[in-house]
Amino acid sequence: MTALGPVAWPPVPIRTERLVLRASEAQDRVAFIELFASPEVGTYTGGPRPRDELGRAVPEVPGRRTGLFVIDLDGAMIGMITLDRRDAERPGHVRPDAGEAELGYLLLPEAWGYGYAAEACSAVLDWFADTLPGEPVVLCTQTANERAGRLAAKLGFTEVARFEEYGAEQWFGVRSPGALSG
Repeated sequence: MTALGPVAWPPVPIRTERLVLRASEAQDRVAFIELFASPEVGTYTGGPRPRDELGRAVPEVPGRRTGLFVIDLDGAMIGMITLDRRDAERPGHVRPDAGEAELGYLLLPEAWGYGYAAEACSAVLDWFADTLPGEPVVLCTQTANERAGRLAAKLGFTEVARFEEYGAEQWFGVRSPGALSG
């Protein structure tokens, strides 16, 4: 049993109109470091990490784990999507036993504004709904991150709660099974 239940990993790559969502490869290492070192990406995720620290910490094949999809555009990584079980100790849950699947995503700043996040997240949510039918998916973001809030609404997430975590107000939403993707 994996973090996502009895799911074979990695799945066959998911292809969208412009993107491929796939398991990570060694060629993605530089993009992973770029992603986590970016001040723009770190704005709502606790800040950038030092590049030299990442150079030591990021393995040769980064992100090789269940629930992580690389967002690939024309053969190059532009971001990542994660589906992980939400820790029961954290605030924000929609099931009494907690452990809901939680959607997360990060894209390199040069990929912002082209609809890639919506396209990739929608495809992963569709894959998840087919793979684990009936399972809700949750999403948590800082209320200050207006772009993420707009994307959450576009993806069919509805607000369930707001709470303070990591020193900022968080928006917590759920996408119920059968929600429209787009």
